Amino acid sequence: MSTSLSERRSERAVEPRKPFYTGLGFQIIVGLIAGLILGLVALSLGPTADGERNWLTTTLSEVGSAYVKLLMLLVVPLVVTAVISSISRLTQVANAARLAVQTLLWFAITALASVIVGILVGVFSAPWLTAGVSGDAAAEPSRVGSWTAFILGIIPSNFLGLGVNASASGEGAVTASPSFSVLQILFVSILFGIAAVKVGDKAAPFIGFMESALSVIQKVLWWIIRLAPIGTAALIGRAVATYGWSSLASLGAFVVALYVGLAIVWLVVYPTILKLNGLGVRQFYRNAWPAITLGFFTRSSMGTMPVTEQVIERNLGVERGYASFVAPLGATTKMDGCASVFPAIAAIFVANFYGIDLNVTHYLLIAFVAVLGSAATAGTTGATVMLTLTLSTLGLPLEGVGLLLAVEPIIDMGRTALNVTGQALVPTIVGKREKVLDRGIYDAKPVFSA
Repeated sequence: MSTSLSERRSERAVEPRKPFYTGLGFQIIVGLIAGLILGLVALSLGPTADGERNWLTTTLSEVGSAYVKLLMLLVVPLVVTAVISSISRLTQVANAARLAVQTLLWFAITALASVIVGILVGVFSAPWLTAGVSGDAAAEPSRVGSWTAFILGIIPSNFLGLGVNASASGEGAVTASPSFSVLQILFVSILFGIAAVKVGDKAAPFIGFMESALSVIQKVLWWIIRLAPIGTAALIGRAVATYGWSSLASLGAFVVALYVGLAIVWLVVYPTILKLNGLGVRQFYRNAWPAITLGFFTRSSMGTMPVTEQVIERNLGVERGYASFVAPLGATTKMDGCASVFPAIAAIFVANFYGIDLNVTHYLLIAFVAVLGSAATAGTTGATVMLTLTLSTLGLPLEGVGLLLAVEPIIDMGRTALNVTGQALVPTIVGKREKVLDRGIYDAKPVFSA
């Protein structure tokens, strides 16, 4: 272990107890409440005389968009430095290849269990899913996933797959915005990481630079994460002001069904897996709580990744070399909420809305997509690509995606929280089975708290 249990306890002992109001979790809850209030105020103000959004709705939208852009700003350098550094550290861990295989196997096992829950919840709640939903909002999404694009899209057309999207406004002005695929960045980073290890001593300065850069990037990202209360208030306020309670009410059955599915995985499936592997359930959730709550409010697995890594290593007791490898991998490919529970229930919702009957083959295809296609979500906020991949595989109308956009911010919070929980669960299980988990740290009081 990189740090002994006694040393970590000593670190904790010398830290002065901070007032509760300085904690990020408390501040985010305050931001959530403030966002609800601001959203209701913006909703009551209504549109301007010209039919445009009022000043408060505009402000909330701009602040929320700015915060999401800040989170996405560091995705590319974070993935590159984290993956290359983690591969170099993984070589210092015994049975590294076996750990990698076991990780992917448990990714698949937990994804399959999650999608089964999603299908069952969707089937049982099918009679109520589309109650009160009209077809006015039906529209094809701007981003559509396909198996061909998914497979071919792994290999970038240029270094890191970076590009620019240009769009023309109604006034003839052209705006350009950067675009990238996290999956492509992950592929290139793994390639460079393996190459650096194979080169040996000559690559030591390169690996050292990546580790130093990762430390700097994580520090900057932590500053951005500290702005989460403001971002939360703006994003929640914008959702309330834009969609109002009528949209939530019309899609209420879908929202309830989704959260029931997420809760079953969170409270039944994961605890069962922990129990079967001889690990305490209460200890796991207590130790992983900082990452889970941050994922819930930020709605970004990648933005939460540095906290997830700290939780896996310092609170759950997973060896550092393995923790630094599995955290970025999980943040980009382990999505039980976005890629398993959500597309299963959403596909049943869309099928019911358009009067299409699903059979056993359709349900098997949903499970297949969930287990093999979860990397399509690529760790960013939202799960539109994964849903369109599922719908296109089943032959369902892609216009059904537009029906769910009104509740996207509400459901994405729960989905991301489950994603992050799974990203912490798998390395804990694999660590226990492969003897790279310190039970003393796992059972002790958490050292790290956001």
